[in-house]
Amino acid sequence: MRRFLLILVMLCVCAIGHAQDADETAIRAVLAGQAMAWNRGDVAAFMQGYEDSPDTAFVGAGAVQKGFQLILNRYRKAYATKAQMGTLTFSNIAVRLLPGSCGQAEYAIVTGNFHLTRTRKGAARKDDGIFSLLWRRSPQGWKIILDHTS
Repeated sequence: MRRFLLILVMLCVCAIGHAQDADETAIRAVLAGQAMAWNRGDVAAFMQGYEDSPDTAFVGAGAVQKGFQLILNRYRKAYATKAQMGTLTFSNIAVRLLPGSCGQAEYAIVTGNFHLTRTRKGAARKDDGIFSLLWRRSPQGWKIILDHTS
């Protein structure tokens, strides 16, 4: 019986480790997709990484904006042309999964740096900065629900 329980515990630990790897990979894939969308000038596709909700929030430039549509409009105004968007790269990405009561990750915190290489600046003047993102697992996959960028 002890041996059975030990094997069961080992299998659970392995399963949780595999699920965590898959969750981190999924989040990193969303970030990569966002960078690709940004770099082709597609703000709407970039925003697919965010939860389409009135509760989704963006904190930056001395203000808090709430609502998917407001955040989308902010990006479209601040980066009105592809030249103003430039090329986006992320670095120093760290993913911390936050397990829920069942042990499965329900939320994640992602931190890192961003850099824009561009020839023109619109309303957004900053080319480098840091971010912290709160993600939630949803039926549509991992989605950003809070973005704090500075």
